[in-house]
Amino acid sequence: MRHGVAGKKFGRNQTLRAATLRDLVKALLINQKIITTKVKAGEARKLADKIITLGKKGTLAAKRRAFAVLCDHGLVSELFSKIAPAFANRQGGYTRIIKLAVNRQGDNAERAILELTEKIVKEPSTTEAKVSGKKVSDKKAEDAVIVAEKKPLLKKAAPAKKEPAKKAKKA
Repeated sequence: MRHGVAGKKFGRNQTLRAATLRDLVKALLINQKIITTKVKAGEARKLADKIITLGKKGTLAAKRRAFAVLCDHGLVSELFSKIAPAFANRQGGYTRIIKLAVNRQGDNAERAILELTEKIVKEPSTTEAKVSGKKVSDKKAEDAVIVAEKKPLLKKAAPAKKEPAKKAKKA
């Protein structure tokens, strides 16, 4: 019997399950919206709401508890300085789950969007663009885009002509 057993197992052991939920919550806090399966979204929602509640408390103990889950100092500081203050007037319901009509191809799993109910506006001055896998400043990104526009497109090489197969001589 399953009396008193909360949560889904996802076919994983305890450490892998915790890592999966941690990564989902980290992605949610960074991107503000993620697409995952409906069941994983439900479990990640519980943890995300607890983390945002910790962010609203703002105490040192709450920061330490949030870091124990998120394992990222930058994300924890962003949680306490930007994300949690956006939910200051809200008593709960920090996330919403929107079911998608199209199931995942391959295993037909139900997919859903897990997103924050309040949108946090990113500051444009601190944004960094990625060019060829490296983070660069805005000015360098603009220069890279200009250089990329000046490059001529590579022409496709003509397909190689097939030579007729030579017949082997009979001796």
